[in-house]
Amino acid sequence: MKTTLDLPADLVREMKMRAASEGRKLRDVATEIFRRGLSQPSLPSEAPRHRVKLPLIECQAEATEMTPERVAELLLKQEADWSHEVAGR
Repeated sequence: MKTTLDLPADLVREMKMRAASEGRKLRDVATEIFRRGLSQPSLPSEAPRHRVKLPLIECQAEATEMTPERVAELLLKQEADWSHEVAGR
């Protein structure tokens, strides 16, 4: 059966080079490539989505907005506290 396909030039060039290097016809190389591609399992149209449930952490103190600056401040305080604990041992 004859049909016309509009393929990218670089793809056709690669198929022609393969056909020439293997001493085969372009038609035979294209047929092999199509058959090989069609024998692969189909890709799902869309992967199923899994909803991630994050833990809810309830604070006893009044909530404070956590900005990057606030996080840095808390980490520095924590590091200072640890340093004092190590020095006191």
